[in-house]
Amino acid sequence: MDQRTSGADALTQKNDAAPALVGVVCGLSAALFWALGFAGTRHGLKVGFTPVDLLVHRYVWSGIAFLPLVLRAGISDLCGIGWGRGLALMVLGGPVMSLISYTGFLFVPLGHGSVIQPSCATLGGLLLAAIVLKERISASRLAGAIIIVAGLGVIGAESIGHIGAEGVQGDLIFVLTGLMFAGFGAALRRWRVSAVSAALVINVLSLLLLPIYIATVGLAHVAAIGITENAIQALAQGVLAGPAALYLFAVSVQRLGVARAAVFPACVPALTLLTGWLLLGEPPTLLQTAGLVTVLCGFYLAQRQR
Repeated sequence: MDQRTSGADALTQKNDAAPALVGVVCGLSAALFWALGFAGTRHGLKVGFTPVDLLVHRYVWSGIAFLPLVLRAGISDLCGIGWGRGLALMVLGGPVMSLISYTGFLFVPLGHGSVIQPSCATLGGLLLAAIVLKERISASRLAGAIIIVAGLGVIGAESIGHIGAEGVQGDLIFVLTGLMFAGFGAALRRWRVSAVSAALVINVLSLLLLPIYIATVGLAHVAAIGITENAIQALAQGVLAGPAALYLFAVSVQRLGVARAAVFPACVPALTLLTGWLLLGEPPTLLQTAGLVTVLCGFYLAQRQR
């Protein structure tokens, strides 16, 4: 009897651990894809793309691919999400947030946006989990949040001391987009929106912006930049940082909860600085590195159970 009970307990623990492991893998994969998206954005702006150009690459290709699936599932109620909630998700985690984020890189280097936005997503996710979703936030996670704020202060000090008013403006832009994405994660959890539906609906709704882009900007500018650069952005923005990362993060939220899944965006800064250094040749400054290390310490505490 004892052996059977022990075996049943072990099986139960294994079954309970499986969803959590899937959530962790999905969260870390999403963080890597977002890091590549940040690096791709910085590269794209340097070679001549505008934030609006990058926005088109981020959503048009996946939107076209996903359109038949949404039509089959039901466009009248947006796959069961509803138009009101679908539009809210599009603002919080779709093209509106992305356009604001891309603009921030016009004012500050890669090391700022890649640290500030994910960190504020973590802070906002913990706050919304406690206030809106009534999830318990442990003392360790609270301490981690405070340390993350300290790390953000180090990054902000570089803007004030070395970049100036434009640097502060860029940093505040990334604070805003981080909080917007935290709202996106909380909305997924509260409304019980499936990961597939969220990714499909946001990308398909974003197609509504394409006629406006063609009418006001046109395609001549992006065509002049070249096929290779456009292909890089289509992959980095349209696949990796777009629907792939969004879907993986949505799965992580469903498997782990908002509070635990909110810590994965904090992996993005280190991954982004690494890819920016290796792929773009932009080594982080001393203050950026100090801020990153501080944020990572906060991330470690924020992901602990106790």
